[in-house]
Amino acid sequence: MSLARRAAAWLSAVLPAAAFAQPCSGVVYLTFDTGNMRHAESIAETLRRHDVKATFFLANEKTTRGDHSLDAAWAGYWKQLAAEGHAFGSHTWRHGRIGPDAADGAVKYRPTFGQDEGRTITLSATDFCAELKRPDAAFREFTGRPLDALWRAPGGKATPGALAAAQRCGYAHVQWAPAGFLGDELPSESHPNDALLAQALRNVRDGDVLMAHLGIWSRRDPFAPMIDPLVAGLKQRGFCFRTLRDHPGYRAGQPPVALAASRPR
Repeated sequence: MSLARRAAAWLSAVLPAAAFAQPCSGVVYLTFDTGNMRHAESIAETLRRHDVKATFFLANEKTTRGDHSLDAAWAGYWKQLAAEGHAFGSHTWRHGRIGPDAADGAVKYRPTFGQDEGRTITLSATDFCAELKRPDAAFREFTGRPLDALWRAPGGKATPGALAAAQRCGYAHVQWAPAGFLGDELPSESHPNDALLAQALRNVRDGDVLMAHLGIWSRRDPFAPMIDPLVAGLKQRGFCFRTLRDHPGYRAGQPPVALAASRPR
């Protein structure tokens, strides 16, 4: 074997495959909202296998285990993801729907659990900020680090009052691209997995923010197994994956906003 070939073989053995990867033809940003956490472990394993970093938006949602996603029982899960280099933002504490702003600019908010479950309440800017920061407090306790200064409104629907209140306490809102709505909460009878996968592989473009969940109550055939072929297919198209910490808009303090509203949740 020639010296050059021996050197190449040695480099292949000691350097990661990523060192020989081709330059990216584009970058996409894969994001996950908590949901019911049914597929949290399998999705994390898929990301590890593909060496992909994602951004997770955390709310204290009810899980299929009967607990909540920011209970202490999930501390190890979040700690491991943090150690692996993923990014994290707030999805509000009670995963509440945000309604039209009150006349004084206060935020109308409808929690999905807790004392005010199912009721529309009015939160001052200070109270809404506290709602955004509660996931951060839990995450700090689990991991020793804060959430990134990002948030996503449940359903992706934020009002001017909510956006202004969040901005005052340091949070930039994250939408998703129209093609980045992966459809994992749509009825599987009318939106089968193979069709959703094909649609994403066909339509996702450079710079798109993609959105899925770590578990969905309503869908009969979970979309989570499609994350593996989705990542593989987008890589085959030449895309690289980055967290939103690396998005040029967030680095510049100007977060990207989807051009069109996605289907409400």
